[in-house]
Amino acid sequence: MALEVAAKAAAGAPELLGDCPFTQRVLLTLEEKKVPYKLHLINLADKPKWFTEVNPEGKVPVVKFDDKWVSDSDVLVGILEEKYPEPCLQTPPEFASVYGIKDFWVICDIPQDPSDGSEQALLNELKALDDHLKAHGPYIAGEKVTAADLSLAPKLYHLKVALGHFKKWTVPKALTHYLKYTEVCCSNE
Repeated sequence: MALEVAAKAAAGAPELLGDCPFTQRVLLTLEEKKVPYKLHLINLADKPKWFTEVNPEGKVPVVKFDDKWVSDSDVLVGILEEKYPEPCLQTPPEFASVYGIKDFWVICDIPQDPSDGSEQALLNELKALDDHLKAHGPYIAGEKVTAADLSLAPKLYHLKVALGHFKKWTVPKALTHYLKYTEVCCSNE
């Protein structure tokens, strides 16, 4: 039986998946584990009544487990790992803290003034991730995808899109391992 998943619909295009990295993390986990699911796209500006009845907080993503809707991507990924242990996506403890980007949401608000230090802070974080991937890659924990990758990849995608669009900023080409990682993560089927 397929799980039911409620996810953010794209603004202005309610038939398309929206831009929520937390939803993407849960969907990537379901895909990696090959768990069948039925996707309900939710227009967050006009939430359907059934959705607000089962999820009064109105947050996405939510997944229905045993007649109960559960929210929070951390909780959802934990439940999925417990209920569907194969393939195991747990990140080995020695790599569990390697999520690459600290203060992800703050980084997306880099001011136009490169002298304030925020751009350099971002570059330092990306360089640290690049160095880690050079030593341990192609994924965070080596040769196989783990929960850390499924959490980080959507955020890095959003970072690239947001900074490119709003700040006209791109990741330096010298960060080859980082760029390869994002390419591999975004191309996985």
